[in-house]
Amino acid sequence: MVTPGPARKQFIVALMASTLVSLSLFLYGAWRNHSFGYGYMVWNLFLAWLPLVLALRLLTVLRQKSWSSWEGLITSFLWLLFLPNSFYMISDFIHLQDAPRVDILFDTIMLTSFIYTGVALGFSSLYLLHSQMRKRVLAREAYGYVAGILLVCSSAIYVGRDLRWNSWDIFTNPGGVLFDISDRLQHPASYPQMLVIVATFFVLLASMYGLLLQGMNWMQDSK
Repeated sequence: MVTPGPARKQFIVALMASTLVSLSLFLYGAWRNHSFGYGYMVWNLFLAWLPLVLALRLLTVLRQKSWSSWEGLITSFLWLLFLPNSFYMISDFIHLQDAPRVDILFDTIMLTSFIYTGVALGFSSLYLLHSQMRKRVLAREAYGYVAGILLVCSSAIYVGRDLRWNSWDIFTNPGGVLFDISDRLQHPASYPQMLVIVATFFVLLASMYGLLLQGMNWMQDSK
């Protein structure tokens, strides 16, 4: 795997620290409520780490081989397969209404910690691949690829939240996944909620990533 520079190492350490904060909040909440409710957030955060690990692996591959090599394509496919898990965590706020607990404000803070870390992991991995794209194609074309990736992620969030499919179901039950998706693609008008959810998440993710890029440019100009 590619050896990260000092700045990248510090950022990865910061992501690890943010992860530890989330886990600490979860454990405190579990002790306070005498329950391991929200335990799935730990699993979700683990899944959110996979895209960054795969992105770093892909950087190593691209240093030695072309993107169109079998290893580059497989790593890219796995990255795209697991990337939506990072952004899917935004929808986990819906679980605040599931069951009464000691302090809903604390639960909100805990969920925000998990979700913020997960989204940061997702956008970090996306930025790494976006940077590689800009070395190979025109900037406008790279942005087009990023938009397509975010559209895929937004659609996957709908598939995960409303249809209850997971990333690994692509391998364990591909027929069921394809049936549900193809039915909605063939008759989109019959599923107006799908269009609303996908469009809303796409606008949200695109605006967040755009803000991230502009913020980075602003900080670089301020040096």
